[in-house]
Amino acid sequence: MMTLKVNGRDHQVDAEADTPLLYVLRNDLALNAAKFGCGLGQCGSCTVIVDGKAVLSCVTPLVLVEGKQVTTLEGLGTVAAPAPIQRAFMEEQAAQCGYCIAGMMMRAQALLMRNAKPSDAQIRAELEPNLCRCGTHMRILRAVHHAARLMDTADAASDRSVR
Repeated sequence: MMTLKVNGRDHQVDAEADTPLLYVLRNDLALNAAKFGCGLGQCGSCTVIVDGKAVLSCVTPLVLVEGKQVTTLEGLGTVAAPAPIQRAFMEEQAAQCGYCIAGMMMRAQALLMRNAKPSDAQIRAELEPNLCRCGTHMRILRAVHHAARLMDTADAASDRSVR
């Protein structure tokens, strides 16, 4: 038995230490945003955030995430109250087939947590490991900038409410 902290909650999972995180997220915890794409860490559709860093969950064994905070797309927001990154991707209509989008959003979220105002080059470098075959790259780029503005506005509003 292993304890995983996912989206702020502890979960007891009965899995081998070398089981890929993706399998437990999807099969045991019913968190299906992270997708199984290639299973080799080459497409990025399985990206989640572990302790603030974008991680390819299909090649990350459970033993490496025990005691760490795992965040999936489901942990960012809800349908009624989407997180800024989710809202921006919807408003910019950045998804086409939708298969890569969860991974793209998670990698973009990790970037925005480190860098609130990334340049186009920084966004492209961060998203480079994730494949999108639909060709919505320019919309995705716009969505990340849009999310940065939304997050900046939310931070400013939070600062005003504290005073």
